[in-house]
Amino acid sequence: MTRTLFKQVLTVSSLFMGLVMQSAQAQTAATAVWPTKPVKIVVTFPPGGAPDTLARILADKWGQATGLTFTVDNKPGAGGNIGADFVAKSAADGTTLLIATVGTHAINPALYAKMPYDNIKDFTPVSFLASTPNLLVVNNNVPAKTVKELIALAGKTPLTFGSSGSGTSIHLSGELFNTLAGVKMQHIPYKGRAQAIPDLLGGRISMIFDNMPSALPLVKSGDIRAIAITSATRSPAAPNIPTIAEAGLPGFEATSWFALMAPAGMPKDVLARINAETIRVMTLPDVKEKLSTLGLDAAPASPESLASLIQVETVKWAKVVKESGAKLD
Repeated sequence: MTRTLFKQVLTVSSLFMGLVMQSAQAQTAATAVWPTKPVKIVVTFPPGGAPDTLARILADKWGQATGLTFTVDNKPGAGGNIGADFVAKSAADGTTLLIATVGTHAINPALYAKMPYDNIKDFTPVSFLASTPNLLVVNNNVPAKTVKELIALAGKTPLTFGSSGSGTSIHLSGELFNTLAGVKMQHIPYKGRAQAIPDLLGGRISMIFDNMPSALPLVKSGDIRAIAITSATRSPAAPNIPTIAEAGLPGFEATSWFALMAPAGMPKDVLARINAETIRVMTLPDVKEKLSTLGLDAAPASPESLASLIQVETVKWAKVVKESGAKLD
């Protein structure tokens, strides 16, 4: 999906946000529909990445506002399918929520021959949370310093790229690079980026297309070197890093996004309350500032706009998977 279309899908939320918030306020004035007991926020990857950061921000702010317990439950594995499936089969009462990713809700349906859940039918979209580009970063011993130099090197020397799991945007960013550059870098999947980074630092893998919030601190510390960014335009968080498109591969664009989902069948009053509370937290000045410094673009939205985004992204990534020949490793 182009950046323009991505913005169009998300900005639909502006047409709904006011009505949703007013509706939620009216409903919750009469009765507290959520939360009524402890809430679990499931993250489909180990601690330390962007999904985990978003979950912990929501848990902290919601806990402060309600005095109830919100916990983050990391359930990694199978490109996010294990955690997503757990939520899909949970009660739709607002006590189990999911930090969905572009992998769990757009890429995996095309990549996995058998999915344990339906990414559309088995979930209730709650709100878009944030998006971030991936950074193409390499071990400091890799001699290439630009995209063109990396492509030339890949044509002569076996190179590997790690990922946080098959089907993630980090994986598919690498497959898209292979397709557009006409190279064959080998994919090395891990259970999470926390497991991949030590191998990158140690030179056991050549590179990774990591989420910016995770990779940027390591770039700034000099532990790894940034080659380019996967978005269509440069990021305000790292304006000196060129895009892959401008640095040698026109048309390249891959963005990671994260959203809040619940099991299918959630009551409308509970959905409205959680959506309103999500928008409130994600628009708090301190939250927006923190996310911005990490390279995350917060954009809470209506359930309707999130549902539309998932439909569009599912089609987009199915095409990328088919054209790249991406397979599970």
